[in-house]
Amino acid sequence: MTEADFELVEPVIDGPLVLHLIAEQFPHWTDLPVHPVANSGWDNRTFHLGNEMLVRLPSRACYAAQVEKEQRWLPELAPLLPLSIPVPLAMGEPGASYPWRWSVYRWLPGETAAPERIDDMSGFARDLGAFLLALQHIDPAEGPSPGPDNFYRGGPLATYDGETRQAIASLKGRIDTGAAVEVWEEALRADCQGTPVWFHGDVSAGNLLVNRGRLSAVIDFGALGVGDPACDLSIAWTLFTNESRDAFRASLGPDPATWSRGRAWALWKALIVAAGLTQTNAVEAAKPWRIIEEVLASKGTI
Repeated sequence: MTEADFELVEPVIDGPLVLHLIAEQFPHWTDLPVHPVANSGWDNRTFHLGNEMLVRLPSRACYAAQVEKEQRWLPELAPLLPLSIPVPLAMGEPGASYPWRWSVYRWLPGETAAPERIDDMSGFARDLGAFLLALQHIDPAEGPSPGPDNFYRGGPLATYDGETRQAIASLKGRIDTGAAVEVWEEALRADCQGTPVWFHGDVSAGNLLVNRGRLSAVIDFGALGVGDPACDLSIAWTLFTNESRDAFRASLGPDPATWSRGRAWALWKALIVAAGLTQTNAVEAAKPWRIIEEVLASKGTI
């Protein structure tokens, strides 16, 4: 099978495959049990390897380039950040029926963020803001630019202008389309004038870990890059509300234009999920209507 053929294949990623890859490439871990994690995610399939490690395999070709990026940059970023992030222990090569590189990481304890697991939502928001601010202050020299591997997160919103307008049109009668267009166009006018900085690219509840009621780790850096950090602000509308949103904004101190673009990133994703223009997991599929409502309710508050 050629590389071109592999691009058309969505491989079956299961425990037996992981066991085979481990035995073939890392025989010193062969005796460790393998079982899937409770919430594996969409871009990657994740498995426990023993009690202290995990194996993470891209689910499709479009996510495969993220492996080498994480392997390259996470070890450098980790010591400079105030919270734990995944640091790779090893990189696997294609093998058996699996066509791409993959990673072994140290397991980070914690549960994915949810309001019922967080003791103080405003404190959580401030801790996340401090983390993102620290990330932005790291020297961005030679960092990866937005591109196809991270779906242009950190790049211009205009990349998704056509898709967003298509979603708005398809939702006529179900949302306030006039307000949605206003929020989107305001953000398009709010050009990014700042120096490019590091951004995470997918700051969502599923990529934030909570331990003992507090934010303990940030995971899944596949969309990592250097560019416009506005995409990292969408969490203000997808998880936070009212006081916690204000606390998050105060901790980061974004200018009004950046805040406007961040709101538009949140709106874009919610619109395309609600309109059925993208696939996502069941948890995210249940959220877009609330997010759209939160975004449109904040119109005029920049």
